[in-house]
Amino acid sequence: MKKRLLLCVLLGYALTVQAGEPHQKRVDGRHAKQVSKHAVKHAAKRPAKHAAKQHIAKHHARHVVKAHAKRYSALNAADGKLPARELQSFKHERALDKTDADISDATFHRSSSPKLFSSIALIYDEQSQTPLYTKNPDAVAPIASITKLMTAMVVLDASPDLNEAISVDVADQDSLKGTHSRLSVGTTFSRSEMLKLALMSSENRAAAALARSYPGGTVAAVAAMNAKARKLGMVNTVFYDGTGLNSNNVSTARDLVKMVAAARNYQLIHQYTTTATHSVEGLRGRELQYNNTNPLVKNASWEIGVSKTGYINEAGRCLVMQAQIRNRPVIIVLLDSAGKNTRIGDANRIKKWIESSNVQVSNIRRG
Repeated sequence: MKKRLLLCVLLGYALTVQAGEPHQKRVDGRHAKQVSKHAVKHAAKRPAKHAAKQHIAKHHARHVVKAHAKRYSALNAADGKLPARELQSFKHERALDKTDADISDATFHRSSSPKLFSSIALIYDEQSQTPLYTKNPDAVAPIASITKLMTAMVVLDASPDLNEAISVDVADQDSLKGTHSRLSVGTTFSRSEMLKLALMSSENRAAAALARSYPGGTVAAVAAMNAKARKLGMVNTVFYDGTGLNSNNVSTARDLVKMVAAARNYQLIHQYTTTATHSVEGLRGRELQYNNTNPLVKNASWEIGVSKTGYINEAGRCLVMQAQIRNRPVIIVLLDSAGKNTRIGDANRIKKWIESSNVQVSNIRRG
């Protein structure tokens, strides 16, 4: 008797649930429309400058409402019964919708790519030998005074006497761009001093004098630069002079990663490119004060191994660096930056991005 009574109760409950299913669907449908209309009406009242956010909000509201209505109906229809535990979980999820929406934007920004304003950019993790971010990495572009890193390497490869005196010659003057230099013709420094001025302050006449005093002269120096580029696997790189004033000196961000990595193996290049200031005695005993063209070398929060800037009209503002960020060796290449300070701003944005994000090496970000 008890079993029959229990069976009747269960049967009656099942019929009640089944009979109420169409009504529940209608209620869910009306509720979905009301919520959708409310979302659209609320979004329409927002200022016009937030048009993009309006679209996202409306789309998200409609998507969530439809998904919830479908899921709720599915729960009711399952075997003619209402799974209480699953329904409770569903209600909990719905109650957290607003919280999920609030944190989704912050999560997106933490994992998104850095917003860079250089036309060409590459962030390379030396530890995993993997790019973390690329933006036009294979575009061939003029590299301006970034050239001087290769000039320095081939000069040092020749194992010259770094104490040998080198004088600035008329041939070292800029006949391409007509740029100014504080190194007057006849100024004499050691090869080491010339190397330091060429690297830390991007002194063009110093770089020209280094190439001219290379065994075999400037022609031989440029030939050695191109040969070393090929040896390093820089397949899209070519050099025509040792200063970078020639806009035909071109490369790609991928190639420059290889050049910067090679330059980091030279202790003098590390020392000279990260020197913040340097004074020398010019003609007639006049003191010449030079500053590094990359102000980040003076910033204590940066641990820079190699730094070189570059600029000519054809190349825009350029910057390459090897640095330690979050105890990881990283190479940064920024070419053709629009404004005077854009390359520095981009470098700081990259540092902040790496420090504040869980950058997944396997997931390359592209600009």
